[in-house]
Amino acid sequence: MIPTLTTARLTLRPHQAEDFEAYAAMWAEPAVVRFIGGVPFTREAAWSRFLRHPGLWAFLGFGAFAVEERASGAFIGEAGFHDFRRALTPSIEGTMEAGWVFSGAAQGKGYAREAMAAALGWADAHRPGARITCMIQPAHAASLHVAGKLGFVPLADGLYNGQPMALLERRRATGAA
Repeated sequence: MIPTLTTARLTLRPHQAEDFEAYAAMWAEPAVVRFIGGVPFTREAAWSRFLRHPGLWAFLGFGAFAVEERASGAFIGEAGFHDFRRALTPSIEGTMEAGWVFSGAAQGKGYAREAMAAALGWADAHRPGARITCMIQPAHAASLHVAGKLGFVPLADGLYNGQPMALLERRRATGAA
């Protein structure tokens, strides 16, 4: 039920048990979590996060893709959508919240934009009426730049876990927000 997408350099596919070691290592990198809570994940916390991916696809019909570098076959990150029912003001619950995260070694290579362009293409084809949003810390200039290149525009200033957030939405060709 989870599709596989390919780009020139990447394969976006379902998460697999074999991805977990690289996944846990990625979430333990301080540079990776700097703008995502700020605290590296323990192995246990990474496992809990890892396990939610199939559930999102099963319950919502969308979720995150594991991102594999085609040249090496290595797991390098994830990109896609979720709805975590966050205690966020203002709420974006019920939207397809876009998100991407890549290992430190994979950052700065254009992978986030490439992967999310493929994921958004899938969403446009398979979830044309769904509203797509994202939440980014205002200090995370690189992710804000990627979001802008992907067509996200400011929606509101938000507050999540006491931290200011930039809330953005992607206007869709179908007229849906």
